[in-house]
Amino acid sequence: MKRSAQGIAATTAPAASAASSATWTGAEALVRSLEAQGVEVVFGYPGGAIMPVYDALVGARLSHILTRHEQGAVFAADAYARVSGRVGVCLATSGPGGTNLVTGLANAHLDSVPLVAITGQVARPLIGTDAFQEVDIFGITLPIVKHSFLVTDPEEIPEVIAEAFRIAIEGRPGPVLIDLPKDVAQASVRAREFPPQALIPAAPMPMPEDIARAEAMIAASRRPLLYVGGGVAIADAQGALRDFVRRTGIPAVATLKGLGSLPSEHPLFLGMLGMHGMRAANLAVQECDLLICCGARFDDRATGRIDGFAPRAKVLHLDIDPAEVGKLKAADHAVIGGMALTLDSLDPGALPIGDWQDRISELKLEHAWRYDAPGDGIYAPHLLKRLSERAGDDFIVTCDVGQHQMWVAQHCRLPRPQAHVTSGGLGAMGFGIPAGIGALYAEPDASVVTVTGDGSIMMNIQELATLKRYGLPLKIVLLDNETLGMVRQWQDLFFAGKRSQVELSDNPDFAAVARAFGIPARTLLRRTEAEDALDWLLANRGPALLHVKIDPDANVWPLVPPGARNDEMMEETREEEKRS
Repeated sequence: MKRSAQGIAATTAPAASAASSATWTGAEALVRSLEAQGVEVVFGYPGGAIMPVYDALVGARLSHILTRHEQGAVFAADAYARVSGRVGVCLATSGPGGTNLVTGLANAHLDSVPLVAITGQVARPLIGTDAFQEVDIFGITLPIVKHSFLVTDPEEIPEVIAEAFRIAIEGRPGPVLIDLPKDVAQASVRAREFPPQALIPAAPMPMPEDIARAEAMIAASRRPLLYVGGGVAIADAQGALRDFVRRTGIPAVATLKGLGSLPSEHPLFLGMLGMHGMRAANLAVQECDLLICCGARFDDRATGRIDGFAPRAKVLHLDIDPAEVGKLKAADHAVIGGMALTLDSLDPGALPIGDWQDRISELKLEHAWRYDAPGDGIYAPHLLKRLSERAGDDFIVTCDVGQHQMWVAQHCRLPRPQAHVTSGGLGAMGFGIPAGIGALYAEPDASVVTVTGDGSIMMNIQELATLKRYGLPLKIVLLDNETLGMVRQWQDLFFAGKRSQVELSDNPDFAAVARAFGIPARTLLRRTEAEDALDWLLANRGPALLHVKIDPDANVWPLVPPGARNDEMMEETREEEKRS
């Protein structure tokens, strides 16, 4: 169910005659309602309050994937949604099952991912009595979901499911929670027709007068620049963006979540901007005279000091969500509407920006990354660049959080937005492996690679068992620097070098750990062995782990320090370059 400007065709809901009798349990109604919404796979973990639903799953048309932790389930559902364009679904029981979903719900909320989480709850008479495994998950999650349902009438289950899916996908997508008391799941309901499948509504058309004013702003500029955010991919508008760039010749930079909307190798694309953005991208933002924001929210990691961000530029903000306009940086004009519709409508004519395009080419050439680092050790930027190049156009990287996340964003070849699955707004460690699982269920034939660190992998390492159980061909690249690298880098730079609780030299032998789960593994120590190691990794038909030892003191560059403008970047010192 891909998002599009025009919506999707309606589908017919299955008839109640599929039931074996005139009544169902509430749990059976829920499972059949999920099938009516076109759900093919759910991720979850059973327990007492959700057990009636698991009973109803036996013989269902949809597949259930047993993760080894509820956080693994919600992260897998999240990635499934990002890659497939469909709603991700996860199940958990009451109490700790629900609370273990909280991080994943917050992740989906901040990154605008359509998700439906279904939690078991204690029986209605016990709610509010501090019953065993009773937690007010409805109240706990209110700030991090688009909507919540506490189902009190079993007859309403089909309508609740349909409404939850509609809310998850309409407008700016996000997560929806359904809390299902156990006695409601066990109650009898009449067999009947289901509500039709929730459809992605047609995106709103931009106002013609807004388009006209935007065209005038673009035509008057001499140094326009596109600031591409995750809203382009959410709207499935990367085709419209690429066509707009082709028609106008306007160069572009991207946020972490905007990567892939333009191919990494596009001649007018300067890379990621922001705290760990590429120098050419940050300098272009500071020099432009018109910043065209496409589905971005002026996050502090992208803008640096907001009053010093794009100081010479007028701001034209394109978005479907009016709440984002002017939230952090005032816009001189905004166009509210579907992103693809807006970009397709904009026709500013031929633009006299040849000098600006030459300046962009100059910035790209002058600040092109050098991959010929000295030394015999593994140079992470080059390894990740080669990994993405060799994986081809079907490459999908699901990334954990830390230094490796920034190296992936800076150096991996990303031909499409779905190729880059990462925890952006929340920055949740432990996302990578569960996300790889979800991505593989969304695109089974893709070359899916999780890039993780020795800190992040330990957050959800139990999901190696899920890989083994289902034979999922996830390839894992583990960059091991025996430290919490990003925290260590900041402590070295901004906390007088006092390293506090970041040293991980007592890590296990990760290759041996993977083999204990039945997953082939190999350790990479020297640069001369890197190509052979990548051959080995990508040739494995099932899951495999490449354990890569890197310099514990390696840093991510450039870096915009806190409170600085984006053109005030710190860079690698000569001593660091020699050591690497």
